[in-house]
Amino acid sequence: MVVRRDGGLDHRTFADFPSLLRRGDVLVLNETRVLRARLLGTSHGGGAAEVLLLRPLESGAYDPQARRWTALVRPGRRLRAGATVRFGVAGAATIRRVREDGVREVELSYEGSLDDFLERAGEVPLPPYVGHASARARDGYQTVFARVPGSVAAPTASLHFTDAVFERLRERGVAMHKLTLDVGLGTFKPIGADRIDDHVMHAEHYAIPTDTAEAISAARAEGRRVIAAGTTVVRALEGAANLQGEVPAGTGEVNLYITPGYEFRVVDALLTNFHLPRSSLLVLVGAFAGRARMARAYAEAIRERYRFLSFGDAMFTEREASARTAQGMS
Repeated sequence: MVVRRDGGLDHRTFADFPSLLRRGDVLVLNETRVLRARLLGTSHGGGAAEVLLLRPLESGAYDPQARRWTALVRPGRRLRAGATVRFGVAGAATIRRVREDGVREVELSYEGSLDDFLERAGEVPLPPYVGHASARARDGYQTVFARVPGSVAAPTASLHFTDAVFERLRERGVAMHKLTLDVGLGTFKPIGADRIDDHVMHAEHYAIPTDTAEAISAARAEGRRVIAAGTTVVRALEGAANLQGEVPAGTGEVNLYITPGYEFRVVDALLTNFHLPRSSLLVLVGAFAGRARMARAYAEAIRERYRFLSFGDAMFTEREASARTAQGMS
């Protein structure tokens, strides 16, 4: 779906996406790779247990030497501090601390490398509504350009891209650049608070290469558009930007929670999937494109039976004309 600035809606296929971009546009993609972070094992009493690794406790960024991680576990009522989950002969995870929000701090034990351990004991954490863990589903949950390990969920707007689409983008003169944001709890945790402003975002690690930062700077100086492939790219760029909208190269942590009224500094247009209610992603998209336009678009998506969530359909929209930026531009 294409959501125009005047509120009009167009129905396209993703093969048409390159035709929506202009020569000189900068398209930014998240090249993170999903880890085999879902560990299925048994608790001390012999019952089934699950540990979903989120991020290394010390560094935040993926670290193949890390032994201590934050994690989600099931069943939570049984896996308290001191409990151990064993993953056959591959290794084990011992819960060292239970945080107030229910997140666990776990310590892994295994022989060999972390990559080998995850390969033996882990699964790609497919969304529960997928319903199976076939090789096709696992492969389909990685983007075609996934390179840097660190995420526990895919940057799903980019699952639509194919080599053919990239070739057409190059032919149109679109500049494509990469960054990484490790998709984790900050992205997929639902809003549990009664008021959206009371929701607390968890930090996620990002890395912006020099060539990406320079391309964005040049585009902004020359009045060319910066287009984000997915909400994770929006959060990385907006979270890294200074008040003048300059995006420095480097690494860091972002817990930016974008709600209506946010002053966008960098991103001019957004490709995103359709999100469910009580999602911080839906709040972000509403802030970006405007509540009225999004209400109209989502009503149309439901009427036309668009698919939602990770393997669903996509939407392309420019920033709302009245939305403010750090430079006061529309």
